[in-house]
This record gives sequence, C-alpha cells and structure tokens, in this order.
Amino acid sequence: MLKKLLAALTVAAVCFGPATVLLSVAVLANPAVAACAPGSLIVGPIPDSLTATTRNGETVTLNRQQLTHAATIITVGGQVDGVGRPGVVIALMAALTESHLRMLANTGTYPESADYPNDGDASDHDSLGLFQMRPQAGWGTVAELMDPNYQARAFYGGPAGPNYPSPRGLLDIPGWQQLDPGEAAQAVEVSAYPDRYQNYQPVAEAILTALTRPAPSDGGNGGDVVVPETTRVVFPLPEGSWVRTSPFGWRTDPITFETAFHSGSDFAAADGTPIYAVADGIVTHAGYTGNWGGLIIIEHTVGGERIASYYAHMWEHGIHVTEGMTVTAGQHIGDVGSSGKSTGPHLHIEIRPGGTGQPAIDSDQWLADHDAEGITGGGSSRATCTLGGGGR
Repeated sequence: MLKKLLAALTVAAVCFGPATVLLSVAVLANPAVAACAPGSLIVGPIPDSLTATTRNGETVTLNRQQLTHAATIITVGGQVDGVGRPGVVIALMAALTESHLRMLANTGTYPESADYPNDGDASDHDSLGLFQMRPQAGWGTVAELMDPNYQARAFYGGPAGPNYPSPRGLLDIPGWQQLDPGEAAQAVEVSAYPDRYQNYQPVAEAILTALTRPAPSDGGNGGDVVVPETTRVVFPLPEGSWVRTSPFGWRTDPITFETAFHSGSDFAAADGTPIYAVADGIVTHAGYTGNWGGLIIIEHTVGGERIASYYAHMWEHGIHVTEGMTVTAGQHIGDVGSSGKSTGPHLHIEIRPGGTGQPAIDSDQWLADHDAEGITGGGSSRATCTLGGGGR
C-alpha cells in the first residue's frame, strides 16, 4: 500500500520538488488550482474534458486524467532547455498516438507494472506508459517507465536526459526542428507505423493552447490576445547578415534632416534577408502601413511581462505571416525591404513593454539584456558591401 501511495504522489507531481507535489495533488482534486509554478511554459487550470479534431476528421474527447498527463509533458518540456512549444507539440503527438495519453501497464510481460498507478493494461509486446517505451530497448526500468515525469524526460532526451546518448530522445535527433513534426515523433519512437503521428498534430496543438496560461496584458491593442510565456529570445536577423546603422534615441532624420526621436533600432541588411520573430508570440498586425511600409507586430509574454515587437519596411511580398498566426522564436516571418519611409534595405525593430501602442524602449539594449541568441553575429563585411546604409 505504501508503495502505491508513493507512486501515486510521483504521478501527481507535475513539477519537480517536494513543495510542488502538494500543489499537483491539489490540481488532481481541484482543476481550478494552477497545475505548476511558473516556468517557460506555464500550465494553468486543467479542464474536466477537451474535445478536438484530428487531421483526418475524427473527434477526440480527452478526460481530466489524460489532460493531467498532458500537463506533465508540457511542464517537463518547459523545463528542458531547447524543447520549446514545437518540441512539446511533437511529444503530445507521440503520446496521443502511442497511448491516447494514458499511463498503460503491461501485465502480460511485466506483472509488477500493475503495482504502479495506471490507466489500464496494454498488450503491445513489452511496451509501457505514455510513450510505450520498452525496458528491453534501454529506456528504463519498469518502475521508471511507470512514472510519467520520467517518460517525458526520456522522450525529450538531450544531455540532461536519463538515457543520454541512447536511446535517442527528441533533442538527440540532429535537425529535429526542421523535420515535419510527425517525422520527428517517429525518429524518437521508431514505430512500425511511421505515418500515424501527424494525424494528431491538431489535437496536440489544441491541448497546448488549452492548458497553457496566458500572462496578463497591461493594455494596448492586443490586450485581449492570449499569449503564453516565450521559451527563448533570438536576434531578428541571421548571424553575419547585418550591421547596426541607426540606434534608438535622438538623431538627425535621414529624410527631413531635422532633429527627431528614433523609436526603434535600425539594422541594415541585404534586400530579402530573412527576418525572425524575437520570441514566441501571436501576430496582431501584418500588412502595409504608411511610413512603416510593410509592418508586422507580434505580441509576446517575456518573463511574465507583455511585450510587443514591431518589424518595419518589408515589401508587401516580403511579409510571410498573417494576423492571428502563432509564431515561435526564430521563425522566418518576413524579409528585409525598403518600403515606406526608408533610405535603403534594413530592418527597423521596436520593442514595446506593455503591448501594442505602448511607448518603445531601446530594442538593441533589450535584446542584449535578454541574451538574444545570435546577437553577437552582426557586422560582417558581406553585409557592409551589399547595403546602401539603410535607415529611417
């Protein structure tokens, strides 16, 4: 009995550590209680049920226990560096396909698996748990694999994973971010039916949206947009492709030659250079707007604070996102152009704490303060040679 009680507490522990065990037990008893302390992906109230539709049109209804397992997968993913929302979606797709988000015992091969909390008995050879991992393949012991936290950590893998370097988890798959999500799931699961996973991508995305809690907005036009916490911050241009040309602050306007305040930071880059989203977020504007030219605005939550990022002067054909689209940090959202009030190809970027319409701050400094990935890679001779010193 004691063994089962301890195992039950392990299943309930959506987060790590003794204090969070009590919080997670409360979640199972009361879905109105937050499932986990803040992390890079914050899990909020767990509903009693969730209905979504697979890619092939099948309706799927998940109960609270299945959604609690999903919360574990999300929370663990948020605590593993490099996973982010894309990795969590892949993990949810795999668990939906393999077990329908159930912790499955396998008494035919491992009678002792019934001693641990489970959602039923499977009969798939010697597989166990959410991701149907096999002890004989080296994924872990029966006791370990009957722990949903362990299974999630094993699926994500990486140097901090329990099985590094083999069997390979998601982070151990070279270039997994560039793979189709279904292919990435298959690369970990190595299933005899590799085409099954993609069918559950819409369901996985619906779960992630439903279970992650938005940070409150301080106002602005995008105040009612639900924006989960970002997983990372990146520089908006590829390394080696840009040079700084006009900083935030007072300057002589390059067109009117009058003293004016420049509310953004300008980075000159060759026409057509990819522009990346600086953080996970939701697009609230994408179109052509007066002096801005081609303008994209994205709402983010960074460190619990609502942030809006502005990207200006793209050509109309260089805007690759639409309003309402969810984007991830580093996603290619547009191309450098020279539309609107501009003297040459460049990216004018603004960072606005509080959201759309709020006062801008020094975006260059903000990116540095947040250790944006790729921020040290500018100023190459290639960028200098191909530019006309664009600014606005």
